[in-house]
Amino acid sequence: MRPKHFLNFENFSREDLSHIIDRAIEIKSKSETSNIFDKKTLGLIFQKPSTRTRVSFEVAMNKLGGSTIFLSSSDLQMSRGEPIQDTSKVLSSMVDAVVIRNDSHEELKLFSENSSVPVINGLTDLFHPCQILADLMTFKEKNKGEILKKVCWIGDGNNVCNSYIEAASIFDFEISIFCPKGCEPYQPLLSNAKDFITLTSSKNEALEKAQIVTTDVWTSMNNESSSKERRKTFKNFFVEEKDMSLADDNAIFLHCLPAHRGEEISFTMLEDAQSMVWHQAENRLHAQQSLLEFLLAD
Repeated sequence: MRPKHFLNFENFSREDLSHIIDRAIEIKSKSETSNIFDKKTLGLIFQKPSTRTRVSFEVAMNKLGGSTIFLSSSDLQMSRGEPIQDTSKVLSSMVDAVVIRNDSHEELKLFSENSSVPVINGLTDLFHPCQILADLMTFKEKNKGEILKKVCWIGDGNNVCNSYIEAASIFDFEISIFCPKGCEPYQPLLSNAKDFITLTSSKNEALEKAQIVTTDVWTSMNNESSSKERRKTFKNFFVEEKDMSLADDNAIFLHCLPAHRGEEISFTMLEDAQSMVWHQAENRLHAQQSLLEFLLAD
């Protein structure tokens, strides 16, 4: 039987994702630990820097009784030309699941196609689904019983935004995107999920009635050489406290972090009363623990 991979939200039903989110809330509320993954090992292949993703997966696996092995680019023979397929076949014969964080979603897919164990997307150039699990968990915790109807995205139409679009089509909410021309989300997603997306040139329109207001850095990892030019492009695409008054009365502000104060957010936005960013960051741990249970539990 083929393993179940978590590369994006494709092939995951609303019921599957709701179960993962609800289970994450339960794990958090009970501070659950177990030994269900005793003698199991999670491999972490990270070709990009990470704080929240790496720590949350390592701690989550520990809380489930398992262990982790961390491999950077320089640790692997792939850095010397070994094909991804070969690395995948070998590693998946030794570990029980693999988390990959890299620049290429196509390489992630190729690894998964040759893996005999679950492969999890820890971030690629196209998607960051683990982040959205934590975001939706945070909304559900804060707004018990309330149905998510609208998300406002301000800034670059990047991998996190792409994963929000996928989630919108599954959970049936609108995502209103205020981004510079030329920085729109992945085009095939815009076509496939057009009924759930509003691209707008009006920040106020994007914010109106939004229950989640969220953004990300202007310059993604490994694109630092373009940061000066992007600061000019994105100078009007930021979130500040007064913006929240245009959103839903119970709206929350989220940011996947790290944040650049004074760029995509005001200097004090993370500490605003409507900011749930620190809860959101912690929830990466609980969402990851639930996801591992879902993919690995017998």
